[in-house]
Amino acid sequence: MPALVLVGAQWGDEGKGKATDLLGGSVDYVVRYQGGNNAGHTVVIGDQSYALHLLPSGILTPGCVPVIGNGVVIDPAVLLQELDGLNARGVDTSKLVISANAHLITPYHRTIDKVTERFLGSSRIGTTGRGIGPTYADKISRIGIRVQDLFDPGILAKKVESALRDRNQMLVKLYNRRAIAAEAIVEEYLGYAERLRPFVVDTSLLLNKALEEGKVVLLEGSQGTLLDVDHGTYPFVTSSNPTTGGACSGSGIGPTKITRSIGILKAYTTRVGAGPFPTELFDADGKALREKGHERGVTTGRDRRCGWFDAVIARYATRVNGLTDFFLTKLDILTGWERIPVCVAYDVDGVRHDELPMTQTEFHHAKPVYEFLPGWDEDITKARDFSDLPVNAQNYVRTLEQMSGAPISAIGVGPARDATIQLRSFL
Repeated sequence: MPALVLVGAQWGDEGKGKATDLLGGSVDYVVRYQGGNNAGHTVVIGDQSYALHLLPSGILTPGCVPVIGNGVVIDPAVLLQELDGLNARGVDTSKLVISANAHLITPYHRTIDKVTERFLGSSRIGTTGRGIGPTYADKISRIGIRVQDLFDPGILAKKVESALRDRNQMLVKLYNRRAIAAEAIVEEYLGYAERLRPFVVDTSLLLNKALEEGKVVLLEGSQGTLLDVDHGTYPFVTSSNPTTGGACSGSGIGPTKITRSIGILKAYTTRVGAGPFPTELFDADGKALREKGHERGVTTGRDRRCGWFDAVIARYATRVNGLTDFFLTKLDILTGWERIPVCVAYDVDGVRHDELPMTQTEFHHAKPVYEFLPGWDEDITKARDFSDLPVNAQNYVRTLEQMSGAPISAIGVGPARDATIQLRSFL
C-alpha cells in the first residue's frame, strides 16, 4: 500500500494541516518527519479550532496513529504541554508514537538561537528563537541528545556535559551571557523520561511493517519547499529538509515506498521571516490579503508577508519534490478582485527567467513578470463541486494548474473542515 508525502510548495503556511486532516480519515498513520515547534498547523473541526505545533495533524483523527519521526527535533516541555492541552479538550492522544532517534531541544539550544540571531543584526535570518537550528547543528556535529538518551541517566549526563563544555565558552566569552549548569538540565530532562517512555518506539520498523501489512502512511512536512536547507532560498531557510527527499531520511521509509507526492499551494503567496520574496506586496492589496486570509503565524504570531501567486516557485516545487498532485488552498480569499495578477516569470537585470534563477544574487534582484486573470465577486465558500465555482474562478484554477506542472486534485474554499472541493482521489 502507498506511502504519501504532503509537502508545502511555497514558503510554508500553505494549509498543510487542513490537507492532512482531509486525508486523515483515509490513512492509518500520519508522520511528522522534520522540523520542530517552529511551525504550526491550524485544523478547524466544526466550531473548534486546534493549533498544533509538534504533533502531527492525524492526532485529531480517531483511529489514525500519529507519529513523530526521527527527523524531528523535540522540545519535551512543549510536547507535553501540547498533549496536556489536547487531553483537556477531550482529544485521545494515547496512540502517539515517537522515534527513539529524534533529537531533543534543550535550554542551551534556545539560548544560543536567540543570542546568535540578535548579534546578526540586519543580517538576521528571522528564526523563531526556539532552538531548532542549534539542535540540528549539534545533530550534524554528532553531539546531539536523542529521545533514547532520556532512559540512560549516565549517557544523558555525559552528553549534556560534553555539549556545554564548548557552548558555555561561547556564551560567556563571546556573548557575555551566564554559563548554563549541566546538572540542572540533566535533572529537568530526566523528569520527562517516564511521561515520554510509553510513546517511544522504533518508528522506522513500525512504519515499514505497517506498509507491508497494507496500511496507508501519510508523511507530513512542516515549513515548505522554499525553506528547505538545500533547495530553499538559502540562507533564509529552515535547518532541515521539508522536501519529499527529507521524508525518507526523516521517517526511515525508503523512496520506493512513496507513491504520491502532494504539494500544498496557497492561491496567493505568503512568507514569514526575512529573505527574498519577488511578488511581495506593500500596498492595499497586500494588506487586504493579510486581513482576509488571517495571515498570522500559528506558532510565532508574526504577520505574514503577502504577495500574488508565483508560478515560478510552483514549477520549482514540482521539480524538486517530484510532485504528482497539488492541493490549492484559500481560493476564497481572492474573491472580490476585479483582476488577479499571477507571476509567470522573473526579470533579472533585463533578462527573463522562466525558472528559478541559479544564484542567490539573481533571486534577490528578481522582479515579477505578471499576467492578469479576470477575478470574481461571488461567494465560493459553499462550493463543494468544481462546477459550483464561478467561471473565472474555474479558469484561475486551471491556469495555475497548467503553469505549475502538476494536476490540482483538491481546492480549499474556506477554513472549515468540509470546505474543500476534491477533483480526484489522492489514494
